[in-house]
Amino acid sequence: MGLVRELRNRRKVEPKRIEVAEWADESGEPFVFYCYPITAYDMGQMQKKHPGFLSDMTLPAMVDLICLKATNEANERIFDSAEDRHDLMGEESAIVSEIAAQMFSTITSVEDQEKN
Repeated sequence: MGLVRELRNRRKVEPKRIEVAEWADESGEPFVFYCYPITAYDMGQMQKKHPGFLSDMTLPAMVDLICLKATNEANERIFDSAEDRHDLMGEESAIVSEIAAQMFSTITSVEDQEKN
């Protein structure tokens, strides 16, 4: 096993919890999904499909990022079909951009720290 793989296996990576209040259920609970950190490989995949991904992040690129990284608690992708992507493309741009921003966020808010 290579050194980088060994070092990567030593660290415990927790998924980021993403809440979408606009997708709340009947009881008012926000829709929740998870996102593991965005890797160099993920960025490469996004750059191939959306050149200039980091410098000019378009809404279709954000939708593809959500489809690529959104998982349930069991780390299973939740948006995995062409229909899911199509439906997300019809979502309000503010919701899509907020989800993508949460996925890129690495700063833990005071509220999140207090929960833990």
